[in-house]
Amino acid sequence: MTRKRSTRLVHGRSGGRLSKTVNPPIERASTLMMQDIDALYSASPSYGRMGLAVHRELEDGLCMLENAAAARLAPSGLAACALAIASTVKAGDHILVSDNVYGPTRRFCTRRLRTMGVTATFFPATDASALRTLVQDTTVAIYLESPGSLTFDICDTPAIVDFARTRNITTIMDNTWGCGVLHRPLDIGVDLSVQALTKYVVGHADAFGGAVMSQTSREDQRVKQTAEDWGISLGPDDAYLCLRGLRTLSQRMQAHQSGGRSVAAWMANHPAVSHIFHPGFADHPQHALWQRDFTGSNGLFGAVLAPMTDAARQAFYDALDLFGFGFSWGGFESLLIPADPGLKRDPSHWVNHLDGELIRLHVGLEDPEDLIEDLDNAFKAAAKA
Repeated sequence: MTRKRSTRLVHGRSGGRLSKTVNPPIERASTLMMQDIDALYSASPSYGRMGLAVHRELEDGLCMLENAAAARLAPSGLAACALAIASTVKAGDHILVSDNVYGPTRRFCTRRLRTMGVTATFFPATDASALRTLVQDTTVAIYLESPGSLTFDICDTPAIVDFARTRNITTIMDNTWGCGVLHRPLDIGVDLSVQALTKYVVGHADAFGGAVMSQTSREDQRVKQTAEDWGISLGPDDAYLCLRGLRTLSQRMQAHQSGGRSVAAWMANHPAVSHIFHPGFADHPQHALWQRDFTGSNGLFGAVLAPMTDAARQAFYDALDLFGFGFSWGGFESLLIPADPGLKRDPSHWVNHLDGELIRLHVGLEDPEDLIEDLDNAFKAAAKA
């Protein structure tokens, strides 16, 4: 009998352990003592940085989650994004990057890669055909984020993968939004799938982590060697918290999806909201791509507020009680941020034709009715300002 994914996430424990704990014990170790001198240079792992039992179990769970050949851990989502990109490039190379990527990833591509002799060109996330005019003889990788975490536009990933294969170009996707439950990029031909485990995998806003999942052993070896050369690793305590969150990921995603859709649907009908950016809604420009490539949605979406005065906008934010103000998302708590300051887009690639302010909301695990009441109270306060 083939067990369902949520069951395998709960029961995916390594065999042969003497410990009777449900999860593997946290082993805080730098030095590993070998049984004899011959094992010193042949044992694996030979040093704590390479990870121990909790790391191996987390890697196994992530491989099952994303249907990957291998997973490599990193101390944060940004570190995982940088690791995936760096594993594919050398001085003189060029990469193509979808213009909707996470801001720090964009910064890595424009600032750090430049010092390494690598150039990056950004292309409209929703226009796969643009790649044909932007690709260069030195292009070695195409980096995608789908949906974008501020504007929620979706790439035509299969079309991009098909194009990349004709040029022997590696494809990389930031799959934090899809988190392996809603989307499996490797199944549609992407070479490397990246996640910020900090978000939905951890799920409790109390740990950092990142991972790069590979489709084949060849890609994994490149990622592994880059991680070894840069000394990239994940601490045992954070690895434990990532693994703990992985056990309940499927169930939490159902709640985030249900709550997110309820709050977004309410906002879509509110006169103080001009537009909703939610790929699961039929009026989303790439809704058909979402239906084809994804199995669901989560608690993260965008909204454009109707034009209001500065005083009304401030009153709206001041009146919010359940929605906190903080970066990141994926935890049990609901969050809201003004998103316009974070947009680093070419205006020709994504234009907000609506006059109001773009905000991003993450619907946590609170009762959706309470969150709707919180937003309603905030809109009423804005109307009185």
